[in-house]
Amino acid sequence: MKQDGTLLSDPSSYHSLVGALQYTSPLPNLILHFLLIGSISLCMPPNDIHFAIVKLILHYLEGSIDYGILVLFKPGPITYLSAYADADWIGDLFDSNSTSGCVIPLQVVSVKQLRSKSIICQQKKCFRCSSTRFSSLTDDSKNHESITTIRSHVITKKYQLGATYKHEYASKPEDDYSTSFLNVLSKQLEAFYLFSRPHTVIGTVIGIVSVSLLPVETVADLTPTFFMGLLKALVPSILMNIYIVGLNQLFDVEIDKVNKPDLPVASGAFSMSTGITIVTASLLMSFAMGIIFKSPPLFASLLVGFLLGSAYSIDLPFLRWKRNAVLAATCILIVRAVVVQLAYFLHTQNYVLGRPVMITKSLVFAAAFMCFFSAVIALFKDIPDVDGDKEFGIQSFSVRLGQERVFWLCVNMLTLAYGAAVVIGASSSFLPSKLVTILGHLALASSLLVQAQSVDLASKASVTSFYMFIWKLFYAEYFLIPFVR
Repeated sequence: MKQDGTLLSDPSSYHSLVGALQYTSPLPNLILHFLLIGSISLCMPPNDIHFAIVKLILHYLEGSIDYGILVLFKPGPITYLSAYADADWIGDLFDSNSTSGCVIPLQVVSVKQLRSKSIICQQKKCFRCSSTRFSSLTDDSKNHESITTIRSHVITKKYQLGATYKHEYASKPEDDYSTSFLNVLSKQLEAFYLFSRPHTVIGTVIGIVSVSLLPVETVADLTPTFFMGLLKALVPSILMNIYIVGLNQLFDVEIDKVNKPDLPVASGAFSMSTGITIVTASLLMSFAMGIIFKSPPLFASLLVGFLLGSAYSIDLPFLRWKRNAVLAATCILIVRAVVVQLAYFLHTQNYVLGRPVMITKSLVFAAAFMCFFSAVIALFKDIPDVDGDKEFGIQSFSVRLGQERVFWLCVNMLTLAYGAAVVIGASSSFLPSKLVTILGHLALASSLLVQAQSVDLASKASVTSFYMFIWKLFYAEYFLIPFVR
């Protein structure tokens, strides 16, 4: 092309076009030809053959606009680019010109990799054109040193470029590293939040606080000793809660990929080893605190939770009780209705306040009402999970009886429990307690029936939303229980 073709009378438009095309570098084979043409043409006046090939490049661009790797930049400091390069002086076997190679990774993915040969022009300026290769890589390139060979040379030099947006901001290495660290930390915390099943943790916290208030007789009982005793009950119980729900996720990975694909282990946000580490650490810390605090009711509640939670999930002979609908419901009912009410009541009354054991009306009401509520939660939690349970042989009540029948059974059970609570509230001799108990339970029952009418049982999202609403009713009940006197 040096001798062929007619020189362009006005090469400015050509040079402008060639300059603009430099920003199409993520295209695979096109850039090889473009860099060759661009480098040669910049070393000599361009001709009509150069211009025709550039038009072919534009035609290629028009037909492949959706190909390649899309990188979206936002205003402000953005990704820090790292360029790795190597040079081999007069290394070309044919013309003794210098050759070199480079890799330009964007974060952990190498988006540009090429070899080039320097072309020395009469103007004593050096331009580089691609002589062999351009590639977009999708493999993991976190260790950039692992990309070692480009034309049999080891990359030895590294150059870093501060990428900018509209030339307004320039990133710094420390900014990029801190931003990357914060992003990773944020994602890990979010994954841990989902792994802990926060609605169960909230239920545990509210339940323990509510039951711990039942032995309180006067405001004078609310001393620092009381709150320290409450804290000693909360922390190990939350850790045991994380153990129970985490263990269930470790043994339900394949089921969760169908029923709850957003959970960390099922989605891959947490590896199996990470999940095992969290579960093991939570269990050990929970038991260690239970032993150190020397409260028999507290340690007993942790031990029962551990045994039933393990039997519910672990896939061993005579275990994996979640396969059986009755055993699964029994596990939840014992922990939520009996252990939480009795153990933490005795922990506060006897261990914290130092009073003799005495069963009160409010404790009996709490245990009886939560038997209904825990049974409802045990039944309802499987309604949105029918597909995965059927596939993996989990014989829940929803699988055996059908979603609609179980749904209305749960609603009717809660309605009956609220009715009984209103009657018990009416029997109270203390007027404020009577009003709060009656009006509060009537309001909760009304909201339950209204919400139930709007549920679409064919929609998993609608059923799941109502299930979370039931948990909110569960939280609300614990605010009413201390008023039952």
